[in-house]
Amino acid sequence: MEHRIVFSGFGGQGVLSMGMLVTYAGMLEGKEVSWLPSYGLEMRGGTANCNVIVSDEPVGSPIITAPTAAAVMNRPALDKFGPLVEKGGLLFINSSLIDAKNDRDDIGVYYVPANDIAAELGNVRVANMVMLGAFLKKTEAVSPKSVMDSFLKVLGENKAKFIPINEKALEAGFNSV
Repeated sequence: MEHRIVFSGFGGQGVLSMGMLVTYAGMLEGKEVSWLPSYGLEMRGGTANCNVIVSDEPVGSPIITAPTAAAVMNRPALDKFGPLVEKGGLLFINSSLIDAKNDRDDIGVYYVPANDIAAELGNVRVANMVMLGAFLKKTEAVSPKSVMDSFLKVLGENKAKFIPINEKALEAGFNSV
């Protein structure tokens, strides 16, 4: 099984972290992985995305032209990556910030109010983890446990105090779809 994933949004929304967490979790699970970030000149507020591949077989190229899944956190990301999701793939839309509806009927679409759920948890900065939870439930690319096991490896020991809220956000997203 191969998951070709695009996480995309504005810089500062945590899309690169989402990708790194999935990639590291894949390594913990003994899978072949690839992570390729891309972002504009201005990190916060500019566009950011990453290509992530999690596979049972060696990864030939980190470049993704037809993702099996895309998680988009803002409207420019939807406009750019929504049309690229392969037939039968999955599209996760942050419905807190994107009011557009997807018009494709050949893919599975999930509207996740990531920012709203994060705000209810008391920290809008964990919207990326809410989206990641929804993504993990429907794709089963890696396990939520592996993602949390990779949290400190990816984000550093100084982020340990944020583990509980991120765990809650991951669970809330998982349960939202």
